[in-house]
Amino acid sequence: MKRYQKYFTKKIIWFIVTLIVALILNFILPRLMPADPVAAITGKLVSGSTDATASARIYEKYQEEFGTNKPMIEQFFIYIGNLLKGDMGTSFGQYPRKVNDIVGSAIWWTIGLQLPAIIVGWLIGNVLGALAAYIRKGFDKVLMPLSLFFSSVPAFGMAVVLLVLFAVNLKIAPVSGGYGFDMIPNFSWAFVWSVITHYQLPFWSIVLISIGGQAIGMRSMSIYELNADYVKYARFLGIKDRKIVGYVFRNAMLPQVTGLALSIGTMIGGALVAEIIFSYPGLGSVMYSAITAADYPLISATTLIITIMVLIVTFVLDIIYAFIDPRVKAAQFD
Repeated sequence: MKRYQKYFTKKIIWFIVTLIVALILNFILPRLMPADPVAAITGKLVSGSTDATASARIYEKYQEEFGTNKPMIEQFFIYIGNLLKGDMGTSFGQYPRKVNDIVGSAIWWTIGLQLPAIIVGWLIGNVLGALAAYIRKGFDKVLMPLSLFFSSVPAFGMAVVLLVLFAVNLKIAPVSGGYGFDMIPNFSWAFVWSVITHYQLPFWSIVLISIGGQAIGMRSMSIYELNADYVKYARFLGIKDRKIVGYVFRNAMLPQVTGLALSIGTMIGGALVAEIIFSYPGLGSVMYSAITAADYPLISATTLIITIMVLIVTFVLDIIYAFIDPRVKAAQFD
């Protein structure tokens, strides 16, 4: 147990150090952008006015409100203090909306789109990859080229192909949005059906890309495990092939589980392309609009969510591996 405590303590220390570095970078990098969002807000408010003094007062007022007139180190500690209170600040680009409200309304759209798509693509891809490695012959000759094709297509390419084919040419799917633009969100069947129809193209654009990469990864790992010495020795001892295959695919799944965890951790960043192309109202679209508007608080909030999700998923994965992976277990007693 002491070995595990040492292992867990080391992981927790690295988690804290990485989080601190991530917070610093998350604060500094957006503020290195050359744009001045306070000037943009002031410009909108004084549009058509010729009173330079009034413009200067308004500019100074918003500088004071957002704290951009303070030294960078002071801004950083204000930022950390607000984060500890659960306050991500006020959006520059969508002033006076709070960042918490913008993120809170968008994140569920992204999770509802990305999480099922990642899991479905992962399951289908791994099953196909395992079958290709075990059956080989004709099945593998068909699956491998298809998997290579789908995995090499960029995310935006697949999204555009599905959009042009099913929405523009065949007209059997909506072109954009998360629901009909003439509808108000509610629990009616008409609204739910609109959400489902708008959901299909973004969902399948993510699934098809995921299947190809997962199938290739699982096939390669399964072939490696099937040719390992312990498999040959087990067959020599007369152990039934069904039992051997069970161990083979369990070992082959370990890297795939890592891939699944990291995909879930980075789902918000992965949502960017699909959500922009389909104008889906998720966090990816929010991040894009924040970057174009140099909206520091909103950029920091979205990137911080991605960072924390990746750190948590990686940390949990390391802890789980300590118990399920015999190689990690053995390392604790070296």
